[in-house]
Amino acid sequence: MTKEAEEIARVVEATAAAMNLTIPAEGFAVVVEHLTVAYRMAPLVMDFPLGDEQEPAPVFTP
Repeated sequence: MTKEAEEIARVVEATAAAMNLTIPAEGFAVVVEHLTVAYRMAPLVMDFPLGDEQEPAPVFTP
């Protein structure tokens, strides 16, 4: 497990405890894996340049 995955695992444990949420042992690694991927993808979204004229959509429709 990478250092970032270990840190995310600690956050998941603490958050689950604070929310009184039980994560089954067989699902815990999957939760950490998905959050690790999201953590790595976040800079791609956050660093995407947007102009001043662009605003968030008021309603998202499929």
